[in-house]
Amino acid sequence: LYSTRGVAFGAGYTDLRAGLWALRLQMAFMLLTALGVFYNALRPAPRLPLITGALWLFSVLVIGGVLPGVMQRYVVEPNELTLETPYIENNIALTRRAYDLERIEARDFGQVQDLQPQDLLDNEDVLRNIRLWDWRPLQRTYIQLQGLRPYYSFTDVDVDRYVIDGEQRQVMLGTRELDKSKLPAPSWVNRNLEFTHGYGIVMNPVNEVTADGQPSFFIQDFPPRSRVSIEVTRPEIYYGELTNDTVYVGSNRQEFSYPSGNTNVYTNYSGTGGVVLDSFLKRLAFAMRQSDPNVLLNDDITPTTRAQFRRQIQERIRALTPFLLLDADPYMVVNDEGRLIWLQDAYTVSDDFPYATPVRIPTGAATDDPTQPVTTTRTVNYMRNAVKIAVDAYNGTVSYYVSDPNDPIIRSYARAFPGVFQPFENMPADLMAHVRYPEGLLNVQADLYTTYHMTDVRVFYNKEDLWQIPNEVANGQEGPIEPYYVTLPLPGSNEPEYLLILPFSPATKNNMIAWLAARNDPAHYGQLIVYELPKQELVFGPIQIEGRIDQEPAISEQFTLWDQRGSSVIRGNLLVLPINQSFLYIEPVYLESDTSALPELKRIVTASNSAVAMAETLSGSLVALSRGSTDTPIVVVDDGVVDDGAEPTPAPTPEVILNPQTIEEYVAAANAHLAAAEEAQRNGDWATYGRELEALQQTLTELSAVIDQTE
Repeated sequence: LYSTRGVAFGAGYTDLRAGLWALRLQMAFMLLTALGVFYNALRPAPRLPLITGALWLFSVLVIGGVLPGVMQRYVVEPNELTLETPYIENNIALTRRAYDLERIEARDFGQVQDLQPQDLLDNEDVLRNIRLWDWRPLQRTYIQLQGLRPYYSFTDVDVDRYVIDGEQRQVMLGTRELDKSKLPAPSWVNRNLEFTHGYGIVMNPVNEVTADGQPSFFIQDFPPRSRVSIEVTRPEIYYGELTNDTVYVGSNRQEFSYPSGNTNVYTNYSGTGGVVLDSFLKRLAFAMRQSDPNVLLNDDITPTTRAQFRRQIQERIRALTPFLLLDADPYMVVNDEGRLIWLQDAYTVSDDFPYATPVRIPTGAATDDPTQPVTTTRTVNYMRNAVKIAVDAYNGTVSYYVSDPNDPIIRSYARAFPGVFQPFENMPADLMAHVRYPEGLLNVQADLYTTYHMTDVRVFYNKEDLWQIPNEVANGQEGPIEPYYVTLPLPGSNEPEYLLILPFSPATKNNMIAWLAARNDPAHYGQLIVYELPKQELVFGPIQIEGRIDQEPAISEQFTLWDQRGSSVIRGNLLVLPINQSFLYIEPVYLESDTSALPELKRIVTASNSAVAMAETLSGSLVALSRGSTDTPIVVVDDGVVDDGAEPTPAPTPEVILNPQTIEEYVAAANAHLAAAEEAQRNGDWATYGRELEALQQTLTELSAVIDQTE
């Protein structure tokens, strides 16, 4: 059932016609050999076990080894499709079942049309939630602008949605954790008693940028200061992604919370997390566990002190439920009470599902440090996102909610450990509103779906309709495009919803052939829909749009100019957004100085099937794109100037007033000389430029004299 011999994973024609009979003969000869050895022990007859043993060896080498190879080569391969058809059907059906691909609903997208200005007007709500920030440059920006001290760090930046002023807004959120490796004085007291927790979060809308290219914060600073309805009332982070040590809280020594000017603000832990060290035996046990005699010798540790260990949230969950495979990306949520709650997706997996094609998936870092690259993988051929886990960042309380009650593995665990796994409906509503389909699972499903969307055996065998995950250029490297969360309506619907989407391309080609959407809102959570595009139409894929951006001279020249001035151009994720019956492509462009790791969002590139545009703002880029879609093939907007390929119409130069008499006439004359100087500068006429500046200076001197006489 796990054979790799045939054209598809699992038992095939040769395995069942030769391999299976070889196994049966081996078992029979093995039994006869055992009987021969037993008989020989009673009545010496060595020929009997030797004969049966030789037959056993013959069945292993010839019938089990040579015969299947000969049959596969000379019987099956010349007639492979005919003989392997039933086994290919098994592989298709059971692989789709093992990875829940059966739930993917295939729909026709319909005829693709060019993006029109009316399409943008019809989707203003969607455009207000377009993500302009790539999490990688934004993470560096968070560290520079909101780290505030060298020992604070942002491990990750997550995408989520919140209802703000009655409107669902998509936001980016980072958690300010304590990195003890950067403490200026890492003494035992500082590491174990005083510096015990991180503090607060940073949040910004995905679509807002300040004038200098930085995020416009919803929540920032110490203590967390919010300009929206979201309030953080319990900002301390005792359990997180960087908290991989043991601390002692609630001692006689106050715990550092955050700096405030020239002083610091301190707190005393008042939660329920950790083990109370209310006896000498407990202190001795922890001293032995930590190999640390200071736990016994320190006078600040009292009977009310709590020892908090296994504070790294994934290590904590693995200690409780080691049979669950954790998603690589936990994310922070602010609940209605203002508490910080980690949400972690968990999978049930197996490598024993018959006929299902196996895949290798990451299982986490080699150490408990989440900042280290993922180095370990596991081979599985069954996977379900069966559990959602909530971890309180203050108390460390872990709650499990079954998100896939149809999964037989989690049902078995729930019966084995009664009371641990709660029904999905028991999850608090303020957490349910932030549940999302995990990227890790969608990546696995999408990668398999590139092949297993083909359910016809002949098409599958010939790989006639093989797809692939398209590439993009992000952060200077070309690689497979990542799934991304967006807020937009599905085709045929007018209500925007929170989706995780990913485009597909045909194998060996770069155009787009389909796109997959995972629904995240509670009413439709977990529904998967793939929209297939007409095969006779060309719809540009991500890497083709990247190429068109590179080929546009005005954009390419601007990128080259920035790269030569002590700075680097960073291109963010390319988003492919279905808008009505069209597609809108959006790519943010950041500029980062070589001397400062502070990326600034400087330009927004937008594209359609017929035009490319770039501007300082999304609205400006969309306006230019609309003009390009209707008038010209390419439009580039930079610094508010539209270049549509036509010769620019020179602005009229104001007439210079000779012998001005009034203040108004002097002002008009000064403006005229200034305009003439600027025009001469643009034309490279430096002689005229100098004369006009002298005339401007003379006019301003006369204007000053007239004003003095008037006064």
